[in-house]
Amino acid sequence: MHPNWGRGAMFILSVLCGCNMAPRYRKPVVADLPATYRETGPWTPAQPTDAAQRGAWWSVMGDERLNRLEDRIEHGSPQLAAAVARYAQARALVRRARADFFPQIDATATAQRERALFAATGNYYEYREYETGGTISWEPDIWGRIRNLVAAARANAQASAADLAAIRLSLEGELADDYFQLCGLDARISLLQRTVAAYTASLDLTTRRFVGGAASELDVGRARTQLSATQSRLEQQVADRALVEHAIAVLVGEQPSIFVIAAVDSPVPVPPIPVTAPSRLLERRPDVAAAERRMAAANARIGVVRAAFFPNITLGATGGSASVTSTLLAAGSGVWALGPALATLAIFDGGRRFANLALTHAAYAEAAANYRQTVLTAFREVEDQLALLNNLADASAQQQEAVVAATRTTYLATLQYREGAVDYLQVVIAQTAELQSREDLITINTRRLMGGIDLIRAMGGSWRNG
Repeated sequence: MHPNWGRGAMFILSVLCGCNMAPRYRKPVVADLPATYRETGPWTPAQPTDAAQRGAWWSVMGDERLNRLEDRIEHGSPQLAAAVARYAQARALVRRARADFFPQIDATATAQRERALFAATGNYYEYREYETGGTISWEPDIWGRIRNLVAAARANAQASAADLAAIRLSLEGELADDYFQLCGLDARISLLQRTVAAYTASLDLTTRRFVGGAASELDVGRARTQLSATQSRLEQQVADRALVEHAIAVLVGEQPSIFVIAAVDSPVPVPPIPVTAPSRLLERRPDVAAAERRMAAANARIGVVRAAFFPNITLGATGGSASVTSTLLAAGSGVWALGPALATLAIFDGGRRFANLALTHAAYAEAAANYRQTVLTAFREVEDQLALLNNLADASAQQQEAVVAATRTTYLATLQYREGAVDYLQVVIAQTAELQSREDLITINTRRLMGGIDLIRAMGGSWRNG
């Protein structure tokens, strides 16, 4: 063979190895990206100020107990540990796919002892047979099959990294939701405890008036019913608090039997939540990033399937030695082989390859649709939480006025009852309305705190690029 032929063959092979059957991938661009959010308001400013928190996203809530609990998620959550393990698996799959770029080398060795009968002499002869050898094979990536397998595995690993970030954000948000729900229950329990004490005093007053002939037994029955019903509500709230506390324990990787969060009577203030530009949403949301990377993986798999329409060339070499030793035979021989082997190209497969190609194209279309749906869902979630927060802020102010009015009504009804101007039914009605108003205020403010957490989570849970 002429030396120039070998160099020419290597040149042609190197050119062919630059082929790529996958369509050119372009990261999707959202054409109708809004310039601003529609539902921003005084509690959700359009841009964060320079003084806004830029560390862990939950620090904007200004609660040290929450900060300490969130720090325990990273090392204590079994769900997060499982997500980390899945990401490690995805990275291992990338390394496994990349291994096909390199030659595969195998070594073999055998040694056996055999006994044979020679009919001519009637004697048995024993001998030992030894074989050693090795094979080297390498498949040039002519049509980009291996490169696209690696690209798909790498994109899937990147999607897995985004999934890990999404799970971390979800767990952090779930913990914050549970924590503020716990704070709301603490406020409600404190309110009911004070109410039980007030209703107990009212029952004592009504009983004394009944003994003195100034009140009827009907008034005593109403006061006792009101007190018992409120005590029942208090016990239900205590039970609900225990369940939420247990949920927090599991999130931070603790045994619920020994995990305790002390009750705090003071309400948690609701801070303004800074809102970044809509363009930041696509950069921060890990589920958006994961959807985009799955599009890239689906695109690369098209190239893998297209490569099946072309023949693959495998370069291989084998070598070794074989020997047999006995009293009869002398040993020692070497064997080797070198050369290309043309892989069998399917001429007719019943349309299997075309079906696989259609399948990968459809999978890419599905991934593209999922990406767009993820983007739309992200913007909807942000707008939902913006509307909720701003409207709940107005509702909280109005409910506060209702509490003031209900408290005044209870005071007047109690005063008139003491003076004998009204019966105890008016007191019960006024006290019930006041308690309901105070509970509604706690509910609204708890929803505001949880809505703030959900808004931060909807924006991707980061202030570093704000």
